[in-house]
Amino acid sequence: MSIDPSANIHPSSVIEDGAVIGANVTIGPLCVVGAEVTLGAGVTLKSHVAVDGWTEIGADTVIFPFASIGHIPQDLKFGGERTKLEIGERNRIREHVTMNPGTVGGGGLTKVGNDGLYMMGVHVGHDCIVGNGVILANNASLGGHCIIGDNVVIGALAGVHQFCRVGRGAMIGGLAAVVADVIPMGMVQGDRANLDGLNLVGLKRAGVDKAQIHGLRAAFKSIFTQGAKISDAVAEAKLTHAGNPLVQEVISFIEDETLRSLTTPRQN
Repeated sequence: MSIDPSANIHPSSVIEDGAVIGANVTIGPLCVVGAEVTLGAGVTLKSHVAVDGWTEIGADTVIFPFASIGHIPQDLKFGGERTKLEIGERNRIREHVTMNPGTVGGGGLTKVGNDGLYMMGVHVGHDCIVGNGVILANNASLGGHCIIGDNVVIGALAGVHQFCRVGRGAMIGGLAAVVADVIPMGMVQGDRANLDGLNLVGLKRAGVDKAQIHGLRAAFKSIFTQGAKISDAVAEAKLTHAGNPLVQEVISFIEDETLRSLTTPRQN
């Protein structure tokens, strides 16, 4: 066990032999930290937090009461293999959040980026790769093997099916059931989520160039709303908008190999 002398640990908490506790860490009452856990500098466990398994938590992340971090995956095939959960820096992980490590079949790693907000009751399943600046609202859930890009927002009670990809800057409406890949900057909603446009508010807040946004809107219309075969429309948009990095990002996402289909607008 390695505990930095500047760490502040409540006497009612249990730190197992082997844990690494960094500088200026604060561990409140009735927390349990497992033997293979590493807490980076300035991490705060408020109270009643349980962190277990091979788990690394980056600097200045704050975890609120009753979160369960690093316990074994919810996968019946899991047989006790040594797999990892890696959480980045400056995250806010609220009450009752669960984050599970990876499985051997999925690469052995669940990875959560920096500067995220994971609200009450959020679940991040095994083998997920989650980017930076992600927000999951209350009780949103990610099935295993999901890939979530930077700056994605997922609304309350929404669920993302295992193996789905959600591209950078997309927004998922509350209560949506996402069962197919979501393009970067897309906005989806519905009990079986449908592509309902672009996340224009997010793009504007990010200060994206207006000309690029206009080009993205035109490409979106040509690919998804004019009735053409998507592969043909993508090929045309690739040429028409060759100088627009947002359009090229969406096209690359669509053309990538994936285990899921693509979320598209509702058909009338």
